Amino acid sequence: MQIIALFGPTGVGKTSVAVALAELLRAQGEDPVAVSADALQVYAGLELLTGVASAEERTRLEHRLVSFLPVDATFSAGQYAQLAHAEIDDLLAAGRRPIVVGGTGLYLRAALTELNLRPPPPEGVRERWTAELERSGAPALHAILSQRAPWAAETIDSNDRQRLVRALELSDLGELEPPEGPSQLWSEELRHPTLLAGLTMQREALYAAIDARVEAMLAASVSEEVRRANTAGASETARKALGFEELLAGDVELMKRHTRNYAKRQLTWMRKLSGVRDIDVTGRDPVSVAHEILHATPDLDSGA
Repeated sequence: MQIIALFGPTGVGKTSVAVALAELLRAQGEDPVAVSADALQVYAGLELLTGVASAEERTRLEHRLVSFLPVDATFSAGQYAQLAHAEIDDLLAAGRRPIVVGGTGLYLRAALTELNLRPPPPEGVRERWTAELERSGAPALHAILSQRAPWAAETIDSNDRQRLVRALELSDLGELEPPEGPSQLWSEELRHPTLLAGLTMQREALYAAIDARVEAMLAASVSEEVRRANTAGASETARKALGFEELLAGDVELMKRHTRNYAKRQLTWMRKLSGVRDIDVTGRDPVSVAHEILHATPDLDSGA
């Protein structure tokens, strides 16, 4: 049985498509389960901010690896990989179809491949860059990284403190290497046969969808959710959720801009992948998209 992986930029409608796909699969006698491949949806108490499937959506499709960590906990891709592999393997062994859903490239790879994680830096390297971060600020570190490794800087937001420090650590150690080619990333390295469905949307439509999503989150009291998480001692990892710091500062427009910029980077990353079925969802309903994915899955009846 193939895994079906749905990925794409924030705001593209991955959850709605996953739910529609699950209903089509159940009509064929299957029992699908969604496995989240998102770095921040793991946190209980940040469901609105991170776009976790609603309670109604979760009654239509079971979701695993969401809302299971307190906001003061740290979390890593390595920890996630162990959990995701166990979930996917157990589902396949039980004859249930995993639908891996996410927009975080590293976590999607962690779910589907054997992730080759970098070793921790020697003592003193991280401290030096952390001190420089506090002295000069994240944009200054981003400028340094842009000079050393422009390809790496393109994939990291200029305010992403944690990833900037890590990239410069690896640069000091001579271990910051260009990413593997897309074919290497997704072909022989996959743990199980997988249909990779990349959901895309025309840029202006996506940006409009992102702005509308932020407004809907505000109407659902996302600012209060973030303030509660902050009071509860949200970890550095949890605070990386898009909009966390912006909402604490009351800057909604900055949140929208950062989210649009992140979506742009996600689309750029997706275009570099081979072996992916690109599906433009602009102006389409989730059911029509789900039918296209169903018909592209080799172990299902293409005439369904």
